[in-house]
Parts: sequence; C-alpha cells; structure tokens
Amino acid sequence: MMPSLTQIAVVVIIVVLLFGRGKISSLMGDLAKGIKSFKKGMASDVTDESETKNISEDNKDSNNSNNKE
Repeated sequence: MMPSLTQIAVVVIIVVLLFGRGKISSLMGDLAKGIKSFKKGMASDVTDESETKNISEDNKDSNNSNNKE
C-alpha cells in the first residue's frame, strides 16, 4: 500500500503544526552541520593514515631480533 498524495499532505501539515517552520528549519540546519562535520572527520582520517606500513618489513625486523637473542 502506497500512501496517496492526500495522506502525505496531511502528515506534512500535522508535522508543521506541531513543530512550526522555525523549529523544523533549525533541526535541518543542525542535521546539515552534523553531516558536514562527519564528512570533514572522515576526510581527515583518510589523510592521517596516508602513510602505509609494510607489515612484511615489520615481521622481518622482529624475526631478526628473535634470531639474535
């Protein structure tokens, strides 16, 4: 069952009456700020981990230190 256009309009009107246009717009603004900060955080995490480590070199180093003991 798909909601009809009339049902959607009634729900939208009820939401606007309950919360008001100002409250809805401020909530959307806060949501947009949250998304922007999330994207910024994800982008900074990617750049922080740009230095890749070669695990095989670490294993060779640890194997050599174990053989010396």
